[in-house]
Amino acid sequence: MGRACGARPRRATAPSAKLQAIYEAEIRGVRGADGVHHGAVSVPQTLVDLRRRAIHRTLFRPTTLPRALARLGFVQADPIRAPARAQDLTLRHRVTGYRAGDLERRYPRLAIEEDFFVNAGFITRELHALMHPRTPQRAWTKAQWKNAQRVLEVVRDRGVAHPREVDAALELGTTTNWFGGRSSASTQLLDGLHYRGLLRVARREGGIRLYAVREPTPPPEDPRAAYDALVDVVVAKYAPLPAPTLGKLLSYLRGGVPQWSHDRAAALTRAKARLVKHHVEGMDWLWPAGEVSRAREVGDVVRLLAPFDPLVWDRVRFELLFGWEYKFEAYTPAPKRKLGYYALPLLWRDQVIGWANAKVDGGALDVQLGYVSGNAPRDAAFRRALEEEVERLREFLGAA
Repeated sequence: MGRACGARPRRATAPSAKLQAIYEAEIRGVRGADGVHHGAVSVPQTLVDLRRRAIHRTLFRPTTLPRALARLGFVQADPIRAPARAQDLTLRHRVTGYRAGDLERRYPRLAIEEDFFVNAGFITRELHALMHPRTPQRAWTKAQWKNAQRVLEVVRDRGVAHPREVDAALELGTTTNWFGGRSSASTQLLDGLHYRGLLRVARREGGIRLYAVREPTPPPEDPRAAYDALVDVVVAKYAPLPAPTLGKLLSYLRGGVPQWSHDRAAALTRAKARLVKHHVEGMDWLWPAGEVSRAREVGDVVRLLAPFDPLVWDRVRFELLFGWEYKFEAYTPAPKRKLGYYALPLLWRDQVIGWANAKVDGGALDVQLGYVSGNAPRDAAFRRALEEEVERLREFLGAA
């Protein structure tokens, strides 16, 4: 393991001088006579309190895969594997004995669906049912619907169909895709039927979706209640969240339930009315009603987080809680990267103090580290915790 090269990330503008002082003290580490890291727990209703609350809410005690999925409601997916896919990197902290690829291997036996929610990923079937039938904002032409029916017939005949089989059976040629390029017309129809809830992803082979027919379901009896239930799942996943993030999440949710786009403003108003709100360090923060806000100390644990982990996903919240700007640079030209292609935020106790770039090279795991302050903590406890986390990562990847 070594330190990553490159410039330091830009520090976020601190909401107050007090926050910056807390941040510096947290990096150095403050320990009491009992040996436990206490940080700034003596300051009530601070960003430190919110940070610890966020950590304890999302990094719950590891459990079984079905239970973790039920608790999360939704897991964001990403195809990049560096060193593993985002969904696997997210679940490894929350599922006992989890190994890279377990979600894909067990997917056909799990009560989940691959679909779009606030972003692409995996959602429980209970929540999936609330999102359908989905009415896309861009309607198909009669010709497109005619070809879509032909695609449905091919998939129904086969039970589970690979896009190659559908393309070979129908020979619909190519068409312009969303990115301005050319792709198979049948593949686009498969994607469209899946989005409309008429097909489901049965499983994947080599990363390719295989489809099966999904029988249409009736709309929810109370669409407003269904919409509110989905909003509550989003809030529970990312809370405590800055008030502006709630509006952003509801904007993203329009991709999951475009048929209710007209109700977005009203849904936002209803959500604000039922959520708990506290004003902390110049910002309104929201979380589900009925939860008691607690700021418990975090043990001597290192975790390497996925770029889309619930603790990391909201970059605004990340800057407010951890005091520096994290950027996902996979799509940034290499000469302009400061953290690395797929930098994993490094959580130590209750602070993200740096990042890691990890890869399996020749069967062995290589981890390169970088630190916000420029140096690793000198605490022996940190070194032990880092070694333990690297070993967990190695087992998760099956590396030598």
